[in-house]
Amino acid sequence: MAMAIRVFLLLLFFLSSTNIGFSLFEDQVGLMDWHQQYIGKVKHALFHTQKTGRKRVLVSTEESVVASLDLRHGEIFWRHVLGTNDVVDGLDIALGKYVITLSSDGSILRAWNLPDGQMVWETSLQGSKTSKSILYISKNPKADKDDLILVFGKGSLHAVSGIDGEVLWRKDFAGESIEVSHIIQSTDKIYAAGFVGSSKFYVYGLNADTGKLLKDDHTILPCDTFGELLSVSGDKFVVLDKMRSKILTINIKNGEISYKQKLISDLIKDSSGQAVILPSRLPELFALRIDSHVLTIKVTNEDDLVLVDKINNAAAVSDALSISEGQHSFAFIQHEGSNIHLFVKDVNDWNGDLLKESIIIDHQRGNIEKIFINNYVRTDRSYGFRALMVMEDHSLLLVQQGEIVWTREDGLASVVDVTTSELPVEKEGVSVAKVEQNLFEWLKGHVLKLKGTLMIASPEDVVAIQALRLRSSEKSKMTRDHNGFRKLLIVLTRAGKVFALHTGDGRVVWSILLHTLRKTEVCEHPVGLNIYQWQVPHHHALDENPSILVVGRCGPSLAAPAALSFIDAYTGKELNSLRLAHTIAQVIPLPYTDSTEQRLHLIIDIDRHAYLYPRTPEAIGILQREFSNVYWYSVEADNGIVRGHALKSNCIHKIVDEYCFDFRDLWSIVFPSESEKIIATVTRKSNEVVHTQAKVMTDYDVMYKYVSNNILFVANAAPKATGEIGTATPEEAWLVIYIIDTVTGRILHRMTHHGCQGPVHAVFSENWVVYHYFNLRAHRYEISVIEVYDQSRADNKDVWKFVLGKHNLTSPISSYYRPEVTTKSQSYFFTHSVKAIEVTLTSKGITSKQLLIGTIGDQVLALDKRFLDPRRTLNPSQAEKEEGIIPLTDSLPIISQSYITHSLKVEGLRGIVTVPAKLESTSLVFAYGVDLFLTQIAPSRTYDSLTEDFSYALLLLTIVALVAAIFVTWVLSERKDLQEKWK
Repeated sequence: MAMAIRVFLLLLFFLSSTNIGFSLFEDQVGLMDWHQQYIGKVKHALFHTQKTGRKRVLVSTEESVVASLDLRHGEIFWRHVLGTNDVVDGLDIALGKYVITLSSDGSILRAWNLPDGQMVWETSLQGSKTSKSILYISKNPKADKDDLILVFGKGSLHAVSGIDGEVLWRKDFAGESIEVSHIIQSTDKIYAAGFVGSSKFYVYGLNADTGKLLKDDHTILPCDTFGELLSVSGDKFVVLDKMRSKILTINIKNGEISYKQKLISDLIKDSSGQAVILPSRLPELFALRIDSHVLTIKVTNEDDLVLVDKINNAAAVSDALSISEGQHSFAFIQHEGSNIHLFVKDVNDWNGDLLKESIIIDHQRGNIEKIFINNYVRTDRSYGFRALMVMEDHSLLLVQQGEIVWTREDGLASVVDVTTSELPVEKEGVSVAKVEQNLFEWLKGHVLKLKGTLMIASPEDVVAIQALRLRSSEKSKMTRDHNGFRKLLIVLTRAGKVFALHTGDGRVVWSILLHTLRKTEVCEHPVGLNIYQWQVPHHHALDENPSILVVGRCGPSLAAPAALSFIDAYTGKELNSLRLAHTIAQVIPLPYTDSTEQRLHLIIDIDRHAYLYPRTPEAIGILQREFSNVYWYSVEADNGIVRGHALKSNCIHKIVDEYCFDFRDLWSIVFPSESEKIIATVTRKSNEVVHTQAKVMTDYDVMYKYVSNNILFVANAAPKATGEIGTATPEEAWLVIYIIDTVTGRILHRMTHHGCQGPVHAVFSENWVVYHYFNLRAHRYEISVIEVYDQSRADNKDVWKFVLGKHNLTSPISSYYRPEVTTKSQSYFFTHSVKAIEVTLTSKGITSKQLLIGTIGDQVLALDKRFLDPRRTLNPSQAEKEEGIIPLTDSLPIISQSYITHSLKVEGLRGIVTVPAKLESTSLVFAYGVDLFLTQIAPSRTYDSLTEDFSYALLLLTIVALVAAIFVTWVLSERKDLQEKWK
């Protein structure tokens, strides 16, 4: 036997001395995570299709993104996310090589290198008042000359050099009370035109070289105006009167103002709808929308208006495109069911079409909201056109020659809320052919892995191994896996569209544009609020598909009409939708389900009524049984009040509604408005699992966590410290922290941080809360932790009491019982500003917790909760070291390997969602912003499974070698025994 052990150890030494095949990143790429880049809904677009260089389209979006896209495939060449407070107001090209952006309400002007997106220069523009932002670039025909950039913003007009961003001159209009809406340039003069009020029209003439005021003129129009002033040529403008029954034509030739007006009824008879001038810029033309019609109207040299055409069912009209000297074209779209018709016409020739195409577009993309066109020269020297379309769901399409060349799902850049759904269970039964194929693949895979382990794999084998591992991971199958890694991420976007994303590879499984959240005459500003799990069938009801609830309303106001949509989580089919007769102020998922696994929800309106959904007799029966156990709270941040509520009785209405209930206030906490203002609230997740209430401390002492779903964390700031960092002095700033029981209104803990201010980001888990804020005295960010323990169970420390059953751990817990609680807290410096904080969740709550911190650099940092243990000391005892307590430091460590996003960025990071897998060691982490990112994280390592890179081939080889060694040893032993017997 000793010989067998020696042979086995020799074999292990040989295998361990061999350089095992592959890098950690080469054969695991794409197995554990995915990352998707988006840009958001496009506002401005410029085509750059010169003969030399790559063909591209430059865009700016509502997510404050400036990007260059490949015109062939729609991929991102380069991209810059400027931030939520740096909204892009204008986009243009200067000197043929710089992309110019104007942002931050006209106060920041930047130039980006067109090929690679590197910033060339940045200029900060000064101003004294808020105003409209205008970017105008005067193109110099001489290649070696500078392009003059004219910018109006913050009440001032600036002339900036296109070469280096130097401000050449500045004219302040803050004292003139004028709202400049257009800039016009002639040979040596610049005109700034706009309104004072709604009827006084002003024009200022300035010297183009110095900015000196040369002339100003104004006129009083015969009526007030409505909407924006639209330029139809260098010196002609059109605008509607306040009643939208007349069109005013304004001419400022040579600085002299003249105007004419004409009734819309003189242009088109029987027009009953409200008129709106479309913002499309067409030479000597403008487009007027009335009902579903678009009128194209020509402005003559005598400033008369002539109706050119009437377009029915027009969805969008592009700006004019110069295709040759003196020839301009533009495009418009007509909808006809799922078909759209694209027309391109010559501005000066309406008899024919330069292009007429029909394209079929998925109706789930909605209507076309914007269109940008570009021309190219075909092989027969005729003009062809391509169109970039911005859809209602914020997606982006490029159409050419009647086909969709590429699409981008950029609505996913504006995720509002996220929930999850399990995938279907895999059906039983499999064919013999499939078994044989799987057996062949299994054998082939292990042969390839063995070749890789022995370093005899060819480059083709390496590629095959990687492809095989991607397939064998089965991560993209549409059925559940035993580890619970495969799920559906269901996200609601700002456009009112719902997407189901597969956690395996991030692909879109289905999507639906909800008609309840589409813009209509009845609902002009729809807003998607939240998404909830509505029906979650379990094993006894697997024939039912799970469904989700989407809540929205027609506007940001709480008084706006509300709507509900119910969607099948597997198919994306809308099962039902409701236009509610009441408003929505709060949605409360209750911990009760009916016989079909539909979860009960209470919807609270602004009139202090609670409505039960689903509206079924069974749901009413369930609620009646639990009537006295339903509690909730509301936060009035503006008034500084937190209230607790309970159901009272059925509503007293003229029309009886058994699903409507009045409620009463149980308690209220009114914070002093002169010293405190609510800036953040957070509570525990209802689906969080706590493995044990007991926590073993040093010297085997036991403390019991105060665990309750009815705990609220409230962070209040001093009134002067609610603004940005630095707006208050340390003496004027403080944070007051409360932990409140939401059933009784009892304040369990209160703490004050002097010299500190928000913003506050917090997360509540089990019995502890972690929150991030700024310390003005130390000029650093801090993270604090508070742990709450239940003193009423402090007697349960004797092991014999557990053995004999003499403990009170099985006694019921009630929020009305006032237990004595104790807290432990500690604060640490933290080097980063924070955008979001989340905590890992696991299925049983056994695995150690990690904090997931979204940093200002748009990355996600995983920080072990042990670093935020309030019991950390400078010199921990031996018992504390054995327990795992880390020695105290004033700052929390930032370890580069702890970034779960690795070298990637989730640009514009807004939120982090954690989802427990069935495997206790692992949690899924989904981070969203302009980008999307998903990965798996194991805070205590994968102690309950084998890793993806586990060498099954090595294990098999070891077992074979061990069996062979045992057999050889047995033969040698038998031979030795035989020889001994012959002696």
